[in-house]
Amino acid sequence: MEKRDNYSDVKGLGVDPVKQAELYAAQTECVVNWTTREGWPVGVMHRFVWRDERFWVTCAPQRARVPALRARPQSSVVVTSEGTWLGGDISTTAKTLATVHDDPTIKAWFYPALAERQRETEADRIEFMRRIDTPGRVIIELEPVAWITYDGIRLESSLRGIPYDPAARKPTRNQTEPPDGRQMCEL
Repeated sequence: MEKRDNYSDVKGLGVDPVKQAELYAAQTECVVNWTTREGWPVGVMHRFVWRDERFWVTCAPQRARVPALRARPQSSVVVTSEGTWLGGDISTTAKTLATVHDDPTIKAWFYPALAERQRETEADRIEFMRRIDTPGRVIIELEPVAWITYDGIRLESSLRGIPYDPAARKPTRNQTEPPDGRQMCEL
């Protein structure tokens, strides 16, 4: 990797496939982006499952994104490493084509897979699935067609003139406790 001396050139600093797989195992949230009829880009946070080289999310059918994605499936998904054991400064953006499903066979594998990522105990997973399995709920499949990825650890290695270590982590300054001293509670 060529030595760099500033943050302006980030070409060649993509996320390798192994780290991308780690990212999708570690992170449970993504941003799904679409456009409105007026052409405005809009995005919301979603919990996701990465399966079959696709992102899978769910929402209630009355959400504005459902008819928007049916009409204009061109979309994108952004995932970052913030808040995960990977540390910060790793991100992927996938340009995607969305397909909205209400197929019970997809729900049959998706709900347990999402519950597994969201809840620790079997009892909590069962309750999560009961609450999410609402009438008309849809599953949105987001198939990547192009990628923009960035591994800030590659950049830091280049700036410092040291070999890239894929196991290196870049801690961030996120607080583990609220700044006002309140105690965090577990739900």
